[in-house]
Amino acid sequence: MIAHASIPFLDASSWLHAFGPWVLVGIAVVIFIESGVLFPFLPGDSLLITAAILAPQLGIQVWQIAVVAVVAAFLGDQTGYWIGKRFGRGLFKPDARVLKTERLKAAEAFFAKYGGPSLVLGRFVPFVRTYVPLSAGIAAMPYRRFLLWNALGGVSWVIVMVVVGVLLGGIPFIANNIDVLMIVVVVLSIAPIAISALRRRRVRARTSQE
Repeated sequence: MIAHASIPFLDASSWLHAFGPWVLVGIAVVIFIESGVLFPFLPGDSLLITAAILAPQLGIQVWQIAVVAVVAAFLGDQTGYWIGKRFGRGLFKPDARVLKTERLKAAEAFFAKYGGPSLVLGRFVPFVRTYVPLSAGIAAMPYRRFLLWNALGGVSWVIVMVVVGVLLGGIPFIANNIDVLMIVVVVLSIAPIAISALRRRRVRARTSQE
């Protein structure tokens, strides 16, 4: 499906062009995996924003991007929920590269704090959006309730990302400097995670001093 053997991992533009005529399928696969299939390192936010900006070049319509992404996001969360419900915390290890217990604990704390709305809020935070559906499954959240929040989260996230892309695409500087935009998007996406990590370190430092 990918036309080139090697592409920069966080360069959404390269991903989209590498998908070639299968660009909509590629978008669907990336969003599906990042949404709840235990691999949170894919560029979901930047992929949707860039796809909306480059839609004319890619030979696709913005509404097609939105529909495909919403379905993929919804199904990805469904998969994450059932993985969590079926396997629980046993998939996670303290020293694992991807399935770290620490990341699950952070998602569980997020879920415990916000409940159902965490499936909407978590959509806008990388890593969290991958693990929150798992947390919902592990916590045995009623499935009908999960369906409602899952659908709301997927639709709201995709619409916001696509609309941002459409608006930014109308700015000549942005349209001609996608690489600069991607750096900004990645920084903004990682910022909440970095801030949270710093806060945890400070708390640990204070606890150890006491």
